[in-house]
Amino acid sequence: MLSSLSYLDIIIILAYFGIILWIAQWASKSKSASGSAIDYFLAGKSSGWLVIGASLFASNIGSEIILGVSGAGARGNMPMANFEIIAALVLILLGWVFVPFYLRTGVYTMPEFLEKRYSKACRSYLSVISILAYVITKISLIIFAGALVFETIGIPFWTGAIITVIATGFYTVLGGLKAVIYTDMVQAFILLIGTIAVTAFGLYALGGWDHMIDVLVTASGQEGNPPKEDFFNLWRPMADTEYPWTGMLFGAPILGVWYWCTDQYIVQRTLSAKDVSNARKGALFAGYLKLLPVFIFFIPGVIAYALLQEGAIDFSMENADQALPAMINGFLPSGLKGLAIAGLLAALMSSLSSAFNSSSTLLTIDFYQKYRPSATQKDLVRFGRVATIVLVIVSLGWIPFMKALMGGGIFHYLQSVQAYISPPIAAVFLFGLFYKWINAKGAIVSLWVGFVIGVFRLVAEFLSNEGTIQVTEGSLLGVFLGINFLHFALFLFIFCAVILMVVSKLGTPQDAAVLELVTFQRRSQRASFKWSTDVTLTVILIALVLVLWWLFSAWGIAN
Repeated sequence: MLSSLSYLDIIIILAYFGIILWIAQWASKSKSASGSAIDYFLAGKSSGWLVIGASLFASNIGSEIILGVSGAGARGNMPMANFEIIAALVLILLGWVFVPFYLRTGVYTMPEFLEKRYSKACRSYLSVISILAYVITKISLIIFAGALVFETIGIPFWTGAIITVIATGFYTVLGGLKAVIYTDMVQAFILLIGTIAVTAFGLYALGGWDHMIDVLVTASGQEGNPPKEDFFNLWRPMADTEYPWTGMLFGAPILGVWYWCTDQYIVQRTLSAKDVSNARKGALFAGYLKLLPVFIFFIPGVIAYALLQEGAIDFSMENADQALPAMINGFLPSGLKGLAIAGLLAALMSSLSSAFNSSSTLLTIDFYQKYRPSATQKDLVRFGRVATIVLVIVSLGWIPFMKALMGGGIFHYLQSVQAYISPPIAAVFLFGLFYKWINAKGAIVSLWVGFVIGVFRLVAEFLSNEGTIQVTEGSLLGVFLGINFLHFALFLFIFCAVILMVVSKLGTPQDAAVLELVTFQRRSQRASFKWSTDVTLTVILIALVLVLWWLFSAWGIAN
């Protein structure tokens, strides 16, 4: 309730908003916020690795991720934390494989890169799909998750959501990508402090780690509660209907390649780098940061579940995504409560600003500039700002549909939707980089076939869950819908890759000279892999991932 917030909490929250808006004002007055399109959309290509890494992390860790992962912890769905860990490996791929191509070609957007590699049709496809995905999934989910935070502390859904969306849209419009990146860095810092405080105080209130384990053991003996192993084991049998180890190991990386390596929402940060070295180090730094959610988001969810069993806090397991807000509201002392709320608001605003900026970039570069090639640099920046305002309005209009469309399990919903739309895009990017003979005809056919299959699965699943259609077990549709969503992503990726190769083989190869900048050149690429600090950081990051996989397995803590 609002009455539970002290004056100190309110001062901290207001101070947070003040700092963020001050940074936006500073960015808007600097040279790189107004002069040209490259300044506004790519922060003048002046970002260092620390800023890029923090921005990648903050943009990804929205309130829907925080609440979704902590909710997974409360449900005993430890395998969902694998999405965070696998992201660290995919970020290595971004830094070493994808970024050099993107910076070499000087593109503003990922669809623009597809045009250079394939055709205008491929560019248009990705532009439209990306913008729709931002509005329907990213922005809507972020707003919905933020509303859960506001409702927990007694702020009405509409009031909190509207204030946050408008404030975020304001500083995004004002300063462009530079404002987004520098506010991201501040927000990442606030977010880490806030969530670490929640974890520490939650464990203290519970009586320590050992007592938490005792509570989990006792609770697991009660009907309807998850077994204690589910809270600390990343790996489940292949027959598991939700998160089989095969799906996690082979299907989840496909979602990761689409999100981290080909999505404008994320990649735009690396495009703002001073050079390839800073972009790569930024991606690796983000990889290290992506190992933290296991401890600062998932574990707090487990702590919240144990506190619920003890009667120390109250939330419904049917809506376990409220676990973390319940902890914040339940026992954090004055000041820290305000800091934790500011951390959640930081996550919300950071992700929203990223979605707004990336969407406006796509609308400006891939549509406005395309149909008005005579537009000046100031025209492009002006349209980008207008596009952001339009996206803010559209997002506010989408809010009423959120509660009707979204039930429990934010994170699962997010990953399943991505599993249906990402495989064809991941296949076209990956194969296009490494094989020159893959052509535009193969790419566009693969993209559209994959899109139709993915959307059919998504719509059929929705209608089945709503009871609109009856699915008979053992029928063709029943078998199709019964495929685990991660296995489905793997199968769809393979199917799209086969179509991509077959149609390309039947067509005419593209001009080899045109492909020099957008395909893998063995000799020059191998020369860039010489031993360096980047290689050392990469090896250490891979080792840490392997340690976490062992630690949270049947041979580690789960035992």
